[in-house]
Amino acid sequence: MKNIAAIALLSSIAFVSCKKETAKITKVDPKTGKTVTVEVPADSVAKVAENPAIRDSAGIVTQTFKLEKGKTYPLTTYQRDVKTMTDPQGKSITATAESTDEMNFTVNDIKGNVYEMTLNLVSKRSSQSAQGKTVVVDTKQALPKEDDLKMIWNINKALTSNKLDMKMDTKGNVISITGFDAVYTKVSTTLTPLIKDANERASVVASLKESFNEKVLKDQFNKNLSIIPKKGVKVGEKWSTSENADPNGTIKVTSNYVLKSLGNGIAEIAVTGGIPKKTEKKAQGPITHSMSSELAQNGTIKFDENTGWIINQNINVKTTQVETISDGKQSQSMKSVSNSSVMVNPSAK
Repeated sequence: MKNIAAIALLSSIAFVSCKKETAKITKVDPKTGKTVTVEVPADSVAKVAENPAIRDSAGIVTQTFKLEKGKTYPLTTYQRDVKTMTDPQGKSITATAESTDEMNFTVNDIKGNVYEMTLNLVSKRSSQSAQGKTVVVDTKQALPKEDDLKMIWNINKALTSNKLDMKMDTKGNVISITGFDAVYTKVSTTLTPLIKDANERASVVASLKESFNEKVLKDQFNKNLSIIPKKGVKVGEKWSTSENADPNGTIKVTSNYVLKSLGNGIAEIAVTGGIPKKTEKKAQGPITHSMSSELAQNGTIKFDENTGWIINQNINVKTTQVETISDGKQSQSMKSVSNSSVMVNPSAK
């Protein structure tokens, strides 16, 4: 009996020792939409610091940044557009365009709640494919042979391999970005042997300044790096933002967010929204011209709980436009459908 009892005790100890530890993750149940806490194996959950950048305090999740001096953080943006145009006879043409901008941020110093960083512009790549032909302009590759692509490659090459100085606070507010003048000068110098006319060369640089400046980059980084509202949100809570889709501000793109889950070292946010269908009609005599358009988006954004830095964004955007001309008896329509993938750090998906 003693031996049997000893074996039973050993079996009990062995059973307890083999029991796996678990960890709890808070997430939104996709079927019910309710916030639930689930247990998962502890070894499947990434270790989260005691005081992470994205943390839950009394049920409210807030986002800050806890970056390390000397470390480099990636921010590569990628977009792929597949556009199909269908004429009134039903004949379709499809074209694909891709663009990649690779950059990263190196933390040089931390002063109080401000990060002093170097923004490294690493590379640019673009490609267009249509009717079986593809052209590529890539700063990591050699100068293209086609004359019409050489100008683009030279400008992109002058833009990359540059460094800008950036200051950002721990809440993700970009304070300043400087160093643009040196980049503009480099581009202008590169264009000198390519564009002999000084006025034309100045026009190209002026156009660059409109799309590549402190305000544009600030807006981009504030949009990409900080998503969770400053006041904080609960897991399962929704919030929305809107931005102009046209210069006049008459059309707005609405983005609806929901914090789907927090756990495993990742804060995951779902994105939906877009532009509701809108139709405009103009009549001139018996002819009516109408244009309808709509945009729908959906996807996810993931952030590192420990640092607050974006891990990955993957959003799909579908834009549909239909142009119709009618004389009251018959009508003809042209349809354009664009399916886009908008990603940040695509290799991390």
